[in-house]
Amino acid sequence: MTTSTIQSNRTIRLERLAILYARIAVGTAFLSAVADRFGLWGSHGGWGNFANFTRYTAQVNSFMPASTIPYLAWIATIAETLLGIALLIGIWPRYVALASALLLAGFGTAMAISFGIKSPLDYSVFSASAAALLLALHQPHKLDSAS
Repeated sequence: MTTSTIQSNRTIRLERLAILYARIAVGTAFLSAVADRFGLWGSHGGWGNFANFTRYTAQVNSFMPASTIPYLAWIATIAETLLGIALLIGIWPRYVALASALLLAGFGTAMAISFGIKSPLDYSVFSASAAALLLALHQPHKLDSAS
């Protein structure tokens, strides 16, 4: 093997680890937020229960009719659960990552509308959305498909 081939293989391995890291980071963030809604983080959580999360959903979506808030809370919860699990398992990676990027961008936009731009920036919502978008755009190398 040439030095160039060894460096290329190293780069591909590092890229694969970075992709795995991003999948785990975004997937577990979704599942952690869902766990908090159902009180699974106990005193370490922010919402602690679904009623508090629904109130927060109303605040984030202050521009939406009140009648839509319970549906938005459940849709977000179901989407985050399914996307989180799919990211961790690695199924349909491009579609799941794209859906994650769009969900996070929508959440960040709603936060910006309701609370101002500082809020989604402080919580790295757009950064997570960008990471998910990079996952969606990732083109596997031949080494990826061989393993």
